[in-house]
Amino acid sequence: MSLDLDGKKLVICGCGNVLGGDDGFGPVVIEFLLTHYHLPTHVLALKAGTSLGEILFELAFTAHRPRRLIIVDAVDCPDRQPGEVFTLPVADLPAGKIAAFSSHQFPGGNVLQELRNYTGMEITILVAQVQNLPGTVKPGLSEPVQAAVPVAAQWLWLAIAAE
Repeated sequence: MSLDLDGKKLVICGCGNVLGGDDGFGPVVIEFLLTHYHLPTHVLALKAGTSLGEILFELAFTAHRPRRLIIVDAVDCPDRQPGEVFTLPVADLPAGKIAAFSSHQFPGGNVLQELRNYTGMEITILVAQVQNLPGTVKPGLSEPVQAAVPVAAQWLWLAIAAE
């Protein structure tokens, strides 16, 4: 994978498998963002799917590194309500845990912490609490997670405006 990062100050990656129910939240948010907002040229929004590891590797070694990375994903936390949108600080992720909070082998917190520490890049993780992560192929988001899509897109738009 080769990203054109020249002039990009902010990269937004929507992670998840769109065939895995609510796990597809990240790419659906990016699609909504791209169709409902006009992004400035210094922003790159990617439907990363299940390829975040490759993107992080490229970000670590590119000469044209963005200042900030926002990762959009689904999460399954027992103390949250389905469709609830919130941020997870990188420092709060358990180090060394590979499938940290989603079904698509999201890089563990240690990888994100190392990227942040090595590059100085600001990393934010924006998530929505899932209602259902099916064990089989099931495209489409549940109602509460679908309702969270414009909420997350608005949060991202405000983050872009603050850049």
